[in-house]
Order: sequence, then structure tokens, then C-alpha cells
Amino acid sequence: MLDVLTRADVPAEVGVQAVPADRPSRAEAEAAVRTLIRWAGDNPGREGLHDTPARVVRAYEEWFGGYARDPAQILGRRFERAGYDDLVLLRDIPLRSVCEHHLAPISGVAHVAYLPGEKVVGLSKLARLVDAYARRLQIQERLTCEIADTLQRELQPRGVAVVVQASHGCMSSRGVNQHGSAMLTRRLLGAFEREPYRREILQLLSA
Repeated sequence: MLDVLTRADVPAEVGVQAVPADRPSRAEAEAAVRTLIRWAGDNPGREGLHDTPARVVRAYEEWFGGYARDPAQILGRRFERAGYDDLVLLRDIPLRSVCEHHLAPISGVAHVAYLPGEKVVGLSKLARLVDAYARRLQIQERLTCEIADTLQRELQPRGVAVVVQASHGCMSSRGVNQHGSAMLTRRLLGAFEREPYRREILQLLSA
């Protein structure tokens, strides 16, 4: 009845989108980092910080690599469902993102499920889709919707369910300084909006 994998690995290879024409140069990005270091009260020219701007820019290329990925291409290769018409569920997809309000880290897991229509995709593609949207400046609510809506649009399944559970650095490292709290968001589409699938998927995703 159920196809479940856990702790999905997220490979890096995906289709590449065009770079915006107005994107700052690497030199401009590194200069911006040096400005922030000075604003924080330190000297970007001292030994320990001399190479930090270049390191930060390289890290940003990785952390925000999702802007260069085309979600439609990630789901482009599809397969006949070979008679299988029940639930496909991938649990515990590692998720790392950055809050667009404070540039603080978001970390947690995503659970993605769908009821196949005519086609299915390799399970690794679900993990890559989550990763592509997570590696952008995000709020968790939008991230959850983007994953679910893209699956619905590209695969045209009978139903999609996405649940994201994550901790936010903007709460744990500043402001209210609340540690150990986690935010839960979900989006249910198609058959999962109705019983009995709604009850079944929520039970499976809360297990």
C-alpha cells in the first residue's frame, strides 16, 4: 500500500536557469561583506577576516543555489506508474533554508506524498524539489506551498500532501530567544483535502 523512504539524500545536479542581468559581480558581493564586517565593529583586513568575504560569497552560491534550479526540469523525467495507484510518500527529507526576514537559518524536515495520476517520478526528484525551493530566501509557509503546487502542476496527480517541520534561527538566536520550538506547516491538495485520504495522510505524517 505504501512506498516510504527515510532520511533522503539530496543530490546536487539539476537544470540551470539564466542568471539575472542585474546580478552584482563577485567583487561587489565581497565588498558588501567587508562593509558588514566593518559595521559589526571589526576590521575586514585583519588576518582572520582577510579571506572571509570570498568564503561568504562561495557559501552564498551554495546556500542560495535554488535560484539557479528549474523545478519543472527537476520533475521532467517521468515514468509509467505500472499499475500502482496508491500512496507514494517520502518522509524526513532534510531541509536547510534561510529566513528572508533576518537571513537566519531554517532547519528541519519535509514530508512529501502524492497519489499518482498517469505518471510517477523517481523518489530522489522529490528530495531535489524540496532542496531547490529551500535554497532560496524563504518563509516556511511559502516554501510549503511552492513544493506542493509544483508537484500538482507538473505531475497532475490525484492528490498532493506536503508537511514541513522546522526550527528558525530568528527565534532561537535573537528576539524572544526561544530554543527547541518548531514550526509545522502543511498543504493538502486534491484527494487529500477530503476523507478518507485526509485522515490517512495526516496520521501517516504525524507518526
